[in-house]
Amino acid sequence: MMNINLSQSIGLLSIAGLGLAACSQPAAEKTKTKPNIVYIMSDDHAYQAISAYGHGLNKTPNIDRIAEQGAIFTRGFVSNSICAPSRAVMLTGKHSFVNGKVDNVQPFDWNQMSFPKLLQQNGYQTALIGKIHLDGLPQGFDYSAVLPGQGHYYNPDFIINGEKKRLDGYVTDLTTEMSLKWLKERDPEKPFCLLYHQKAPHREWLPAERHYKEYTGMTFKEPETLFDDYKGRGTAAKEQEMNVLKDMNWAGDSKIRPEVMDELGIPQTLTWDKAAYTNNLGRMDEQQRAAWDAVYDPIVEDFARKYPSMNEKELMQWRFQRYMQDYLGCIASVDEGVGQLLDFLEENGLAENTIVVYTSDQGFYLGEHGWFDKRFMYEESFRTPLLMMYPSEIEPGTVVDELVQNIDFAPTFLDYAGVDIPQDVQGESFRKLVSGESSEWRDAIYYTYYEYPSIHMVKRHYGVRTDRYKLIHFYYDIDEWELYDLEKDPQEMTNVYDDPAYAEVQKMMHERLTELREKYGDSDANDQRFLKAYLDVVNN
Repeated sequence: MMNINLSQSIGLLSIAGLGLAACSQPAAEKTKTKPNIVYIMSDDHAYQAISAYGHGLNKTPNIDRIAEQGAIFTRGFVSNSICAPSRAVMLTGKHSFVNGKVDNVQPFDWNQMSFPKLLQQNGYQTALIGKIHLDGLPQGFDYSAVLPGQGHYYNPDFIINGEKKRLDGYVTDLTTEMSLKWLKERDPEKPFCLLYHQKAPHREWLPAERHYKEYTGMTFKEPETLFDDYKGRGTAAKEQEMNVLKDMNWAGDSKIRPEVMDELGIPQTLTWDKAAYTNNLGRMDEQQRAAWDAVYDPIVEDFARKYPSMNEKELMQWRFQRYMQDYLGCIASVDEGVGQLLDFLEENGLAENTIVVYTSDQGFYLGEHGWFDKRFMYEESFRTPLLMMYPSEIEPGTVVDELVQNIDFAPTFLDYAGVDIPQDVQGESFRKLVSGESSEWRDAIYYTYYEYPSIHMVKRHYGVRTDRYKLIHFYYDIDEWELYDLEKDPQEMTNVYDDPAYAEVQKMMHERLTELREKYGDSDANDQRFLKAYLDVVNN
């Protein structure tokens, strides 16, 4: 608590006491100092699961410190809600159909320009530590320690500067430890850019021992739409495979022992259901597994007694609580790591001149509409958490309501670093927006999703969102349009595309969609090209 109060005081003084700052450091000298950058990205961290956003689901006091000492973005969005493509967008500042990484199947071309490469070329020390989910040796980094693919929670492998090593411990803690070690050992005479990327809270959710002992005893509020029947939506919402009850793995996700599933007659949801349980827990050493079993075995035994008499509603409620306990337990470790990093910056006199960003590669469903996972352009997966602090320019408690997107990270960081932004970068720097220097900003954002047919069966679609409305086109094996009035229907329960009262809105949104597709260089021809490339891979 002392660290939080102290950091808040430092942040307030840095903004309110401008006269003192001017006396202690000449403006010209301050201008010449390039800011450090710490970009923190978690995987599948829903904005609903950050307490600064006010949903009351859990507590994230350290992530909240970034909002308290800096800014919180209420409308941060991604351009393609799936893991690897989102990271490619972040690195390049370009939409998926431009950087080439449209889905988790197509390769990523590390040879293309990225903001870490440009920072590195302009005197920055750069490091990437944690999950990147892009094959190949990362380019643009003096040091990299990345997880192969999705990585593991317990005793994970890391590829450290190209060499694969297995480390003992919990992945979130290890990622934090390696990040702090790199910060301590860097050249103090050079500015730095650290991409600190956590695997958590990606599926399947395995919390650290200190957290599963706590969180498995908690009960969480159900979302209003947990039992959504999708009557107001089209085919895509009805045919998805993201339902917490029907589509979540019993062993891998809910942690029911495979032999107990057999005893109860519960079939595997997916072919890799039991294998996920065996492989994930198989990474544990004897002591880790004993601690895990001591907590989870009684949960499984209690479920086995109740299962024969449980109805579908009770099963959904049980699975939702198991989901939240493990998912939010994973986030608790992420929050602790953020606190350690913020403490390090403060204790070493780096906080004033370091930009800290916290975000996720996309949003996530926490039972809304009965779902888990992401992919859809619907709000919970389209929107992502975004918090940022930079005491030299950002006033504590700043709230940004404009439509910011992950294509904007690259140009923003280059802007702060004083590096020319390449003309082919499609995002925009939000530096002046978050500092309050300018209020001019875009009034619409564009979205694409390509990975279908695939796990979760979310259909291919693209669309446009403005401040109030959202237009989505689902294509390939269907041809359906959906229009939502986010002011009257924030939970997107009713498609008003064919409602005569919205005829003018429909026309306006089609025009906006056409404008953005032309602006960014997207087209039906692109859609067909990427569809063919995808089908060629998955069908062979």
